[in-house]
Parts: sequence; structure tokens; C-alpha cells
Amino acid sequence: MRAVICKQFGDPADLVLEAVAPPDLEPGTVRVDVHACGLNFADSLIIQGKYQVKPTPPFAPGMEVAGVVSECGAGVETCAPGDRVIGMMSYGGLAEQAVVEAARVVPMPDSMDFVSGAAFPVVYGTSHVALDRRARLRPGEVLLVLGAAGGVGLSAVEIGKIMGARVIAAASSPEKLAVAKAHGADLLIDYTKENLREKVKEMCGGADVIYDPVGGDALGEALRCINWEGRLIVIGFASGTIPRIPANYLLLKNCAAVGLFWGAYAKRDPAVVRASFETLLGWYTDKKFAPHVSHRLPLERATEALALITGRTATGKVVVTTGRD
Repeated sequence: MRAVICKQFGDPADLVLEAVAPPDLEPGTVRVDVHACGLNFADSLIIQGKYQVKPTPPFAPGMEVAGVVSECGAGVETCAPGDRVIGMMSYGGLAEQAVVEAARVVPMPDSMDFVSGAAFPVVYGTSHVALDRRARLRPGEVLLVLGAAGGVGLSAVEIGKIMGARVIAAASSPEKLAVAKAHGADLLIDYTKENLREKVKEMCGGADVIYDPVGGDALGEALRCINWEGRLIVIGFASGTIPRIPANYLLLKNCAAVGLFWGAYAKRDPAVVRASFETLLGWYTDKKFAPHVSHRLPLERATEALALITGRTATGKVVVTTGRD
């Protein structure tokens, strides 16, 4: 099979496409013929050796796939060859075949195509668990989303609206804000031209929940406009800078700062992920949201696809296809 391989830690340009042996099928796993693989900012970190999970090269990045089960390992009873599925793993998705733990395979709705399936699990799973379980977002609250046109940011805009929040989308260009508006954002802030704190206060007085996948200076500005008993949810650091949170802000506003490492639930509490997916796939079937894929590229252009994410030029998701369709 063909796979995009990280032979040594580095940049997307260092990845190579080559023929490799298919991964071994073990008990409790399934082999998936990959039709599409969704890319995430975490993939750019894992190939640099900077992610929480640090595989030893050589390996293929890629944390989410959509495809068809071709083979099941011993003890697997939850799916069968021929099933259309979404699969999640720490790495290994940028390939024509992937072996996935059966517990991390989800049946794909008949109405969902493979590209949408590959664009779905990480960003929507992250945002739903973050907003529902960690931030306890309630109808009528104000949700401020930083990096609102990126993969997780845009899914947070959509999920926030479904949950009944008033959503403020903050992003770095009019084009990105237009995407957020098209996916339900009520209010828009270009934080390269407008003061985030002042604009939020002008628009609605403050934010009840702040969703931050960006980090850097924006977090400090956002925290200064949080409401009484507000909640800051830390998702990641796409800016490349891990900020310090001034503890006095938390004290004065009786607010909370919490984190969300969604991938850890797969091992620590997989029931959380299963319940979240049940809700999310129900919403998808009811047409309450649809993944926004700004770029769809073939496996041969996977390095270019990942560079779109590191360069922060993509909106929503970037998906790599294997040519099976």
C-alpha cells in the first residue's frame, strides 16, 4: 500500500509518499480501506515530535479516516467487512489502509460521504465535549470563539448555535469571518484590526464561555472580558505560544479555566466519546450542521495539504483522499 511517511521529525515538506507493508491486524482491531483522511493542527505537531503522543519514526501521520472495513481481528463483534465507518487513531491515517482499534470505529450514516466523514470526528468531538461537558454551555449564554474559521473553531461556532448560545466569532481576516458567519456566528470580530476586549464589551458586555484553540496574546485579551462565573476552555495553542493565565482574573470574576485534551478520553473514559458521537451524528442526520472542507487534495499532495494547515490559510477542514471513489 501507499502511505505518507514521517521518516524523521521535521516539517510537512520532509514527508515522503512511498510503498510500505500494510499494518498488522491485531485482536480487537479492524482494517479499514481508507477513502479519505482528515488533517488537523495536531498532525503538524506530531511530525515535529511536539505533540502529546510521540511515535518513533517512521510512521504515517493522520488521526481520522473514513472508509470501508476490509478485515476484522479476533474478538471484534461491533462491525464487519463491508461496513462504512469513521476511524480514529493517534497516527497512521495518511495511507491507503489503516488499522484501528474497534472501540474507536464508528458506523458512518448513509447520508454522510467519505470526505465529510473524515472531516468530522476530531473537530466536532473536541468542540462538543468541550462545550457540553467541560464548559457546561447553556442556552442564551454568550460564547466567544477564537480562531473561529479553523477546524475546531468553526465546529465550535456550529455547536454553540445548536446548543442555543449567542456566538461571537473572532478571526484574523474578513474572509475567515465570512465563513464563520455562514456557519451561524451572530457577531464578528477581526482581532487584527479591532481590540478584542473592547469589541466584546461593546457588543454584549462580556462572554460567558471563551473557547480558545489559539493561545498567545488573544487569550489574555479575551479573559479580560469574561463575565461573572464565566468559563475559559483551553483547546490548544495554534499561535505557537502557550500563554500564562493571570490567576487574579479568575478570582475577581469567580470564573474557571479548564482544559480539554479530547484524545485522552479514548483511553480514560471512552463512554464520553461514544455518547458525544451519538448526539453529533444525530445532529448531522437532522442536517443541523455539515463539515466545511476548504481543501480536498489527493494523497500525492498530502504535504501540500498539511502545509495549508501550518500556514493557517485553510478554513474548516483539509481532507486528503486516496482515490478509491
